[in-house]
Amino acid sequence: MNTPVLQSFIAGRWLGTQGATTLRSAVSGQPVYRTHAESIDFAEAVHHARTVGLPGLMALDFQQRAARLKALAKYLNERKEQLYAVSAHTGATRADSWIDIEGGTGTLFAYASAGSNELPSGNVWHEGPVLNLGKSGRFAGTHILVPRGGIAVHINAFNFPIWGLLEKFAPSFLAGMPCIGKPASATSYLTEAAMRLIAESGILPAGALQLVIGSTGDLLGRLDGRDVVTFTGSADTAAKLRVHPNIVAHSIPFNAEADSLNCAILAPDVTPDDEEFDLFVKEVAREMTVKAGQKCTAIRRAIVPRQHIDAVASALRARLAKVVVGDPSVEGVRMGALASHDQLTDVGERVAQLLQGTEAVFSAKDGFAPQGAGTAEGAFFSPTLLLSRKPLDNNDVHNLEAFGPVSTLMAYDGIDEALALAARGQGSLVGSLVTKTPAIAAKAIPVAAAYHGRLLVLDREAAPESTGHGSPLPLLKHGGPGRAGGGEELGGMRAVKHYLQRAAVQGSPTMLAAVTGEYVRGAARIETEVHPFRRHFEELQIGESLLTHRRTVSEADIVNFGGISGDYFYMHFDEIAAKDTQFGQRIAHGYFVLSAAAGLFVSPAPGPVLANYGLDTLRFVKPVAIGDTIQARLTAKRKIDRMKTDAKGIGQGVVAWDVEVTNQLGELVASYDILTLVAKKG
Repeated sequence: MNTPVLQSFIAGRWLGTQGATTLRSAVSGQPVYRTHAESIDFAEAVHHARTVGLPGLMALDFQQRAARLKALAKYLNERKEQLYAVSAHTGATRADSWIDIEGGTGTLFAYASAGSNELPSGNVWHEGPVLNLGKSGRFAGTHILVPRGGIAVHINAFNFPIWGLLEKFAPSFLAGMPCIGKPASATSYLTEAAMRLIAESGILPAGALQLVIGSTGDLLGRLDGRDVVTFTGSADTAAKLRVHPNIVAHSIPFNAEADSLNCAILAPDVTPDDEEFDLFVKEVAREMTVKAGQKCTAIRRAIVPRQHIDAVASALRARLAKVVVGDPSVEGVRMGALASHDQLTDVGERVAQLLQGTEAVFSAKDGFAPQGAGTAEGAFFSPTLLLSRKPLDNNDVHNLEAFGPVSTLMAYDGIDEALALAARGQGSLVGSLVTKTPAIAAKAIPVAAAYHGRLLVLDREAAPESTGHGSPLPLLKHGGPGRAGGGEELGGMRAVKHYLQRAAVQGSPTMLAAVTGEYVRGAARIETEVHPFRRHFEELQIGESLLTHRRTVSEADIVNFGGISGDYFYMHFDEIAAKDTQFGQRIAHGYFVLSAAAGLFVSPAPGPVLANYGLDTLRFVKPVAIGDTIQARLTAKRKIDRMKTDAKGIGQGVVAWDVEVTNQLGELVASYDILTLVAKKG
């Protein structure tokens, strides 16, 4: 039987027919795929990304790219069983594969949603705020984010061949950067399977995503300052790539997410009788066995009060003894194999080194027997728990990482020593603190935050909903300082900003409005005889404005609003007390001013404006007293077409309106943005 040859997807075609390196099943050791022997023309790949991929992406705006991400996530989810079948060769259980496959599509969904909710239409993201740089308001400055006009090269690790690609692709695609993905060869067959589905879908513009099987060759040498390189893998490889001569010469942004010696601390307030004790044991065991411990976020160092070290060791030993290891297709198997036989050798060597300064609490000697036919030739490794009673004197446990189902218990005396041990990891992606005392969390977390990218505080309250120590989430930062690579991924829209260029822009308010696509106060306004609320979404122009009639605030207004709202704060009703304040008199409720302003500018008849769903940037600037006269200025500030329709199929867009409320002296008393849904023409 011929072993299938994997192919790269370069310049819109599949490349590779001649076999090279044989990739073996992690479960049985049998050959399953081969990488291809043909060299990739990276000049062609880069040219295709720049001349086909980039124009295709820039023909779409932020909102349209978000919609493509959502469509792609749905397409892949509908065909996920094809990916689960291939993932079985990696030694992953169904639960392990779920993290990779549906975690990947879930990340696409998350970025599609965040992009739809937070990004503008167009390809200029006004970051703001606008700052007045002159005395008369005719010169101002702000910040914008724009596509870099380059390529994103994503080099990924073997442990998450689908999630690793998609979690980097999603924000770079939103930012308008064509991507070249390079998975680790050991599990590249699963990435290739996902890429085939992506290509077949036709959802992405041509050139938006290319796939490299095998070496990156001279790819990095063909990049320039417009481009971005990201890497996930070992700290040693990250260090070599970071100083690539071309990356250095062109100041190409390089983001590294490296394996780290993450820790979990059992706080000194927790005893074996507490729920938190069991939560700690469960979390450590789970991080040792999920993906057979092959996670960059796995707990490598479990830091425990000295008086409880033996109790924790005993509890973990009992839990690990129940873990059934073997072929994931066998009923009852909870932990699969390492991803490759090379990985098996590497983990074994690292454990042997660690054992020179530690004692084994649980290892292969405790009845390790992988279940399933043919597993004798698989890449199975026993869960291995080590113990260091004097971790301050043992450098290896803080420097050597066995990237498998391996963790080391470490005894400490006092929370300060526990934090010192955590810091010995020299920078980590994630750390956990298991405690039942808020004061301990308040003391420990700010200290630990200096050398961790993410921190989980776990107690019985959080436990039912906790996503766990080792689960990066799309909306939270992933990355860490020092040994962890010094990079940052995910984090919602933060990740998109990494792939955009930030520029400061100075000029008149009118020019800033033209550049940003948003109305800027002081800019030229458009005043017509038609009320802006009578305009459909397509008809409305940015800068279209309405200056309302005036209204004088009376004592009856304040009394009536207090009766309706139940707000009888003394500043509004107690004339004597109000005289002793900085205002020297009774003033109107701030929310009355908002309500009165709405009464001034709202067009009451049914029309294109469907609903007001919120206020942004609300500030009460000056007090409004009895007898003051207010007036409102309503201006169309920003339009976002999210390409949504209502139940009748009528399209809708989002319009943000700038509102300025002034008094009889022309002074600003209230300032805010109103967000509305506005119908398109039927």
